[in-house]
Amino acid sequence: MQVHWVTFIAAVAAATSPAAAKTISVAAGAPDANEKLQEALILAEPGDVVELGAGTWTLTDGLSLDVDNVTLRGAGTKDGDGTILDFSGQQGAGEGLLVTSDDVYLTNFAVLNTKGDGIKSKGADRIVYHQLRVEWTAGPKETNGAYGIYPVESRDVLIDSVYVRGASDAGIYVGQSKNIVVRDSIAMENVAGIEIENCYDADVHDNIATKNTGGILVFDLPSLPQQGGHNVRVFDNVVSDNSTPNFAPKGNIVASVPTGTGVLVMANSRVEIFGNLLADNGTANVMIVGYRYPYEDEKYQPLPKDIAVWDNQHGNAGFAPAFPGGAEIAAAMGGNIPPVLWDGAGSAIVNDEVGVLSLNLPDVGTPQSEAKPSPADLKGDASEPLAGVTLPASMEARVQ
Repeated sequence: MQVHWVTFIAAVAAATSPAAAKTISVAAGAPDANEKLQEALILAEPGDVVELGAGTWTLTDGLSLDVDNVTLRGAGTKDGDGTILDFSGQQGAGEGLLVTSDDVYLTNFAVLNTKGDGIKSKGADRIVYHQLRVEWTAGPKETNGAYGIYPVESRDVLIDSVYVRGASDAGIYVGQSKNIVVRDSIAMENVAGIEIENCYDADVHDNIATKNTGGILVFDLPSLPQQGGHNVRVFDNVVSDNSTPNFAPKGNIVASVPTGTGVLVMANSRVEIFGNLLADNGTANVMIVGYRYPYEDEKYQPLPKDIAVWDNQHGNAGFAPAFPGGAEIAAAMGGNIPPVLWDGAGSAIVNDEVGVLSLNLPDVGTPQSEAKPSPADLKGDASEPLAGVTLPASMEARVQ
């Protein structure tokens, strides 16, 4: 039998090539909506779009996605006319959605009342969180899930235009990751509004962090696979009225964040805080501290180093300092402590035209400068300001 080689090659190519990208539509309201949606996430292939119908989805189990290059797209995030994934009846204690694959785009849906975290991604490079809402609708409660938006151990992370309310740890949290942008988002009534933890190269800008316990946190903690957090820029944000009493479960590191904290930097290196509007934060608009808890990790560096604070607008602050001895210090200073509070450890330069209070605790490093520093002064040994984060063009294109 003769074989036509052109036909044979075409047949082999068809058999071995990935299927053409397709849209998988799943409707809300069906009794088996949970199973149908999870099935769609399992059957999706690279390039596919899983499209969530408008309406409220009543879900009892968490969802997972482990296929690369998949878009999960809803019909919007507003009550009544969008896609709302309601986990109020969730049976387990896990997250609402777990993503463990690369090049995933999540957009235009809401996740409500998960028992655990709202949306978590782990080891998911080039992930985009866009126009999402994660909320615990009863407001701040210790029993709420810990994190709203929660990417960890990833490279190239974009969080754009999300809203998170009610997380008992952090509303928007990025941990142990590299190359991160968090922008144009709102975090309110969480313990920590936005938290960047043990990360390298992050830009946090044009966000609103309000009515949290602490607005924006930049931490580095011991005993984690990635340490030495550095190169973080916090700029052009509104960080105001972070007045919610701390409702984190006891034992969590954020349970120690004083109510009324604006921006808090702990044990990080090369952090720039500039161009922000900081107001009505009862403890301080900006706090810079070392890690002052017991630890056994010999590689850990507990001091803040090369922290630069400049050209921020400060409103009222320090009128209700919620740390031991804070009320007494405020009374002695006429009712308010200065807007910038430093524990005295490590090295920091503050160029805002406001008062700075150093507590002069042990490990005091370089004193703050009252003169306008040069770029070299701001960065310690570095000669240039931080350049900022550039994400792959493919990620930016998805949110245009």
